[in-house]
Amino acid sequence: MTESIVLNGQTFTLHCSGALFWEEKSTLIVSDIHFGKISHFRKHGAAVPQKAIQKNFTLLETIVTQFTPKNICFLGDLFHSSLNAEWILFENWVATTNAQLYLVAGNHDIISPLRYEALNIQVVSEIVTQGFLLTHHPEEREGLFNFAGHIHPAIKLKGIGKQFLKLACFFKSNNQMILPAFGEFTGTFVLQPTKENEVYAIAKEEIFKIKIES
Repeated sequence: MTESIVLNGQTFTLHCSGALFWEEKSTLIVSDIHFGKISHFRKHGAAVPQKAIQKNFTLLETIVTQFTPKNICFLGDLFHSSLNAEWILFENWVATTNAQLYLVAGNHDIISPLRYEALNIQVVSEIVTQGFLLTHHPEEREGLFNFAGHIHPAIKLKGIGKQFLKLACFFKSNNQMILPAFGEFTGTFVLQPTKENEVYAIAKEEIFKIKIES
């Protein structure tokens, strides 16, 4: 269900939900939830079940209960588009957590920062702390290890014959880790790893490191 790694002397726990917990800072890092996307799809006639909306909130609450973080940092695309009915659900969820909330704004975060500030959520363009750079879009900056989202990384595994399996993953290079999308119905983008990468794939409630052969 989890996998722990050490980066720059700090311990990070990778969760099968796609979230990352920074133990020394008691900070839960989550990327690309895209709240509101399911309601947006349903409004335009997509056959997405209503109960899928609550699933994102239930999963978020589950990992908050598990890690009890002092801080929660959203790495962008927290809300998919403009305000819709899911904003009320989000407000209700915020009211249940005691953690300090941060939003590193992403390209989909078009809702006014004033809305977030009214909920005591700090909206920033990036966070730099203890040698780590937290952004929405992946970035390379000398002397910093980057945590980012945006790409919704996945890996394609080859099975017997011509069978393939595509799994969301944490995708790590020497100075960067791209987090998988947390939200339901967000889609994925397959990345091609090399021996310089570390890939932690997610399969239902399991997370496991992939052996890179080339």
